[in-house]
Amino acid sequence: MEAPGFWDDPDISNQKMKELKNLKDTVETLQGLERQFEDIETLIEMGYEEEDADLADEIRTELDRFISAFEDIRISTLLSEEYDGHNAILKLNAGAGGTESCDWCSMLYRMYTRWAERRGFALEVLDYLDGEEAGIKSVTFQVNGTNAYGYLKSEKGVHRLVRISPFNAQGKRQTSFVSLDVMPDIEEDVDVEINEDDLRIDTYRSSGAGGQHINKTSSAIRITHIPTGVVVQCQNERSQFQNKDKAMQMLKAKLYMLKKEANAEKLSDIRGEVKDIGWGNQIRSYVMQPYTMVKDHRTSAESGNVDSVMDGGIDLFINAYLKWINVKETSN
Repeated sequence: MEAPGFWDDPDISNQKMKELKNLKDTVETLQGLERQFEDIETLIEMGYEEEDADLADEIRTELDRFISAFEDIRISTLLSEEYDGHNAILKLNAGAGGTESCDWCSMLYRMYTRWAERRGFALEVLDYLDGEEAGIKSVTFQVNGTNAYGYLKSEKGVHRLVRISPFNAQGKRQTSFVSLDVMPDIEEDVDVEINEDDLRIDTYRSSGAGGQHINKTSSAIRITHIPTGVVVQCQNERSQFQNKDKAMQMLKAKLYMLKKEANAEKLSDIRGEVKDIGWGNQIRSYVMQPYTMVKDHRTSAESGNVDSVMDGGIDLFINAYLKWINVKETSN
């Protein structure tokens, strides 16, 4: 009978298992890059020996793939914070502007969904509220994958859209705002004391897509932590009890992150609700008319291909943020 292996040890926590798997995947990726580099060297030698200019295009394609994969690895080395390797929980809230803002919220939700698909990450909706006429008023969803929080923490803030609104009969250009809150999904029990008297717990009917239990009972849960104003919601589980457990887990994680940020000036960056979803607070602008441009106001990273960005191509901005914050922290 084969002796139990290291991976079968029941004392290893789920998070440690994830960390070990991530390290194993990293080693395999590096080994793959080494083989890829050797293949490129071989192609170059063949091109010289056979004087075959047609190999140049193949070499360029392979080199571009190598550089892209190498850059991904290099960026991942910047993810060294405590919870960077965890899954991420995101909450989008439409700002003032009615249907236009709700439509912008749905566009951003699609953008992050497409980004997760590109990465091979799984996405799970935790709470969903439709707009009154169209779009999404608010949505909370979880992105599961290696370093999901490490990457997506760069997206926290207010996102601004400038376009000719399809909901404006006069065809005028309109500006809309949506806030995004991001926090790590901390599975282990964190050291946070919560006074039951500080909580307001509300139940409501689930909304949006879901199983047969959706809209049948008031199983959705909203928990408000009165001293900080942190609000968490969950409706995707099959029972009120399960929704409350998940919401409490989210609340503890948010309060723990809040506790870590002793500087009171950073409170608004961590709270469940971003108060001012409007002018002067945006981290990124998405301009569709009269020209096309997406620009991050923190890093100055920009792209003229708005369609690609809205289809999930946001790695340019994520990578620029990780480099920017690393330089900022190193200089302090």
